[in-house]
Amino acid sequence: MFDDTFLTIEERSEGIYKEKGSKFISLAFPVRDMDEIKDIIKDIKKEYFDARHHCYAYILGHDKSIFRMNDDGEPSSTGGKPIYGQLLSKDLTNVLVVVVRYFGGVKLGIGGLIQAYKQAALDALENAIIIEKTVDEVYGISFDYILMNDVMRVMKENELRQMNHRFENDCYLEFAVRKSNSIRVVDSLNLIEGVSIVFLRIE
Repeated sequence: MFDDTFLTIEERSEGIYKEKGSKFISLAFPVRDMDEIKDIIKDIKKEYFDARHHCYAYILGHDKSIFRMNDDGEPSSTGGKPIYGQLLSKDLTNVLVVVVRYFGGVKLGIGGLIQAYKQAALDALENAIIIEKTVDEVYGISFDYILMNDVMRVMKENELRQMNHRFENDCYLEFAVRKSNSIRVVDSLNLIEGVSIVFLRIE
């Protein structure tokens, strides 16, 4: 059966790792899309403008299909990759981790850098509140006002999250349903004559 849950973090968390004078400040964020990630990275670079490096990694999507690692000037695969590895080891998605490095004057070497970025990322994730979310499908539904009671009965019985209502003569609303329940709910709505349902997206 399709796994319709995933793990993410509830809110921003922080961690720190120090080695030979260098300080690695780690920041973990729950994220939903690329625009949000770009804004957060921009804000961090502004906040920690005097840091030497801002390495990061993120994973997006319930199937973890979107991911990226960035070394931000560190030797290849010493910054982003160990951060990404910690996200994988915690089985997380929809999470961005940025590790900000203040150079302490002593080079750490390839192994030392990998260890430092790994431990900093781990500290932020260990301090995070990890939560389980469901994979939801979002549908749009159109119907005549006269069918309102029938439609709302299905919404209430299945405790569906509703949004973007427009209740006039021609009614429209969107609802989110857990993926494993979607076929049953859509079938219930299709039994109401005059209802039109369109699949919109997965959340």
